[in-house]
Amino acid sequence: MSARIRKAVFPVAGLGTRFLPATKSVPKEMLTVVDAPVLQHVVDEAKEAGIEHFVFVTGRGKAVIEDYFDVNYELEDTLRVRSKTPQLELLKKQTPSAGATSFTRQQAPLGLGHAVWCAREIIGDEPFAVLLPDMVTLGRKEDGGRGSRCLRQCVAAYEHHGGNIIAVEEVPPTETHKYGVVSIGRDEGASFEITGMVEKPPQGSAPSNQIISGRYILQPQIFDILARVGKGAGGEIQLTDGMKALAGTQSFHGVRFDGRTYDCGSKLGFLVANAAFALADGEVAEAFSSEMRALLAG
Repeated sequence: MSARIRKAVFPVAGLGTRFLPATKSVPKEMLTVVDAPVLQHVVDEAKEAGIEHFVFVTGRGKAVIEDYFDVNYELEDTLRVRSKTPQLELLKKQTPSAGATSFTRQQAPLGLGHAVWCAREIIGDEPFAVLLPDMVTLGRKEDGGRGSRCLRQCVAAYEHHGGNIIAVEEVPPTETHKYGVVSIGRDEGASFEITGMVEKPPQGSAPSNQIISGRYILQPQIFDILARVGKGAGGEIQLTDGMKALAGTQSFHGVRFDGRTYDCGSKLGFLVANAAFALADGEVAEAFSSEMRALLAG
């Protein structure tokens, strides 16, 4: 039986230069999608998948993230005095329990692989999840509600296959040169064997149109590999290079996420994410839809 996935790593040290000047004072992960920071949506996805310990790899200027996931006594007391019970309960629900969060620093921007490696002492010798905080996901609607989000589907595949899991999504073949792409082996429909990976292949040379979409379950042996893998594309330590090396001794499976991922690291993706989450929010969906129709009608 595979060991349970209890811990998740969130690499949140990025500078967010594509969102300047907003990110001069607000970390990109704390920009809001409807009424919650991008990072809160990603943490909620991890909770839904059964994650118990949240490991944030931060950098300079990210102290607000640590404060956000702490108790705010003054705010809670004000809400209590003013009988703002629903808002108070929401804050309590979103605040992790004592000891459930850890924060470690990535002192230099050396890439995603290096950021994951920085969490090695906290993760220890157990499999773990990685969630890229720029990427937020929505499951397909089921029976009037939301379907399961991406990491939950990854955990289900891990419980079936074991080994290492990578979430993938389909893009047009003309877009594959922008992403990490996987090769497909034995295919089971919702999941498949990964037989190779390539980072941003030249246009027209990708082995498939299934791109790596920001959710991973990895075995702890990845840390030793990342310690020695060396710099790759862009002069950074690439997680993909580490996974390719690990694939020489361990299995990798891809999960076709039954939903949609929104890249909040780009302006367009961020705006579309706000629209998608607003339309999925029962409180504002109808009014928002009406406003959007009026806006598009000119």
